[in-house]
Amino acid sequence: MHREESTQLGGFDFKDSSIEGEMGEDDSDLSDEGCESCSERVNGWASLPHVCLRHVFTFLPDHDRRSADMVCHHWHNVMRSPSLWRYRFFHFNGRLSKFRQSEYCSAVTYARYLGPYLERLEVCVCPPRRSLAAQRLEQTISGLFSELTRVRAPLRSLSIVRLELNRSAWTLRLRNSLANCLIDFLRRGASRLTSVCMNGMRNGMQQGLELLSALSHSQSHLYPRCYISSLDLVGFFSGSLHVYQDSSVPSVLCHLQGLTNLSLSYSCLSDELLMALRQSRNSSREGDRLQTFSLHCSLNESHRQVVCGNSWAALASTCPDLTVKLTVDQVINTDRLARILQREIPLTEYSMTAFYSPDDDWSAVPLLCNLLPQYRRSLQYLTLDLSNCNESLDEELLELVQVCERLEQLRIWAFLEIRTVGRLLHIRLTQRSLLNKIRVRVYSVNDNTEEQEDQLGEILSSCPQLPPELEFFAIVYPFV
Repeated sequence: MHREESTQLGGFDFKDSSIEGEMGEDDSDLSDEGCESCSERVNGWASLPHVCLRHVFTFLPDHDRRSADMVCHHWHNVMRSPSLWRYRFFHFNGRLSKFRQSEYCSAVTYARYLGPYLERLEVCVCPPRRSLAAQRLEQTISGLFSELTRVRAPLRSLSIVRLELNRSAWTLRLRNSLANCLIDFLRRGASRLTSVCMNGMRNGMQQGLELLSALSHSQSHLYPRCYISSLDLVGFFSGSLHVYQDSSVPSVLCHLQGLTNLSLSYSCLSDELLMALRQSRNSSREGDRLQTFSLHCSLNESHRQVVCGNSWAALASTCPDLTVKLTVDQVINTDRLARILQREIPLTEYSMTAFYSPDDDWSAVPLLCNLLPQYRRSLQYLTLDLSNCNESLDEELLELVQVCERLEQLRIWAFLEIRTVGRLLHIRLTQRSLLNKIRVRVYSVNDNTEEQEDQLGEILSSCPQLPPELEFFAIVYPFV
């Protein structure tokens, strides 16, 4: 692997001996001393004070920052303000390009020279298909985090997503090397972290537990001075694992006492986990109780475990402000949904995608008429994407909207009659004043939807004066 490191990043020469002084921690100087070196012919933009230029430069991509850096000495100096380099997004794909710097050089150089100012880091990975791409990704990510550890980057927020370590391109050696590098970073360089996202990492059980243990250990001796309040572990474990059967996961998460926002795959959920969350909330500070618990349930992950309603009720009593968000993807089995949707869950948001055909022998009617109405006093956000070409759900959907007392946002993509859109709008105007965001996509089996669009236009034209707080959008869409 070519590891020659450039001393330039985005066109900025970091060999400049004046950088150390210019990039001090205090960048609040609003004077215009840099303007003295600017030509008198430079227009008014060049004489803007530091605070204005920093605000403008914040929104510039790298290539525009490179151009702005060369306008004048004043702009050059402002470009060295630490506040401009506290957030960074990397997208790694493991491929080489003759037109740009290698991902390894770009990442390591950024961490080396700007890492001491980095507070928010997002890394998105394009999952590799070949072992050579996986090897480059491992070298890049390991190099990045090793350098961040060395320079003691003051990271407060870390996101690394879509690694998908269960792919065959990741050899055992590469997986272990990458995991060890992340573990080392979490143990030595995560002292200021408050938010961590490791979505889609797809670890094996042992490897995942080691990562979580490192994260938990780094926080245990810092609480309550500094702690992780937000943790996203959706897809953290491989989808084939029955994570809920391993008691180590609840015991590790129990030590993260400051959590207020937690996101997990449903395969992790168990009575033991809910009990551990309850116990950790009892031992945490009053203001650190769990507030948002997001669960993602997918057909390709374990979701058949039984979780008692009493466990949910106990957690809700310990965390009175708890809201639960549930996303269900392609679980088209009423019995399984009934086990998931316990009455005691303080459910505020429900999103479901269900593409099914007559051959699947499933109906969405029990979900709409029996399961979701259980949450009529708590449900605020509802999203349904249904391919109900073999059954009519118009009446059931309208009745569900009528019974949900606190519904604020509604998004429905389904096969509906056009007049149902008008009836839905009427319910909002006469009964549901809290429902101020409605998105409807009417699926159609016909490629030519002109007639249906005309009908929809007539219905909407009959209500020209909608409340200003209402965001309403409806469209006819061919289903393919």
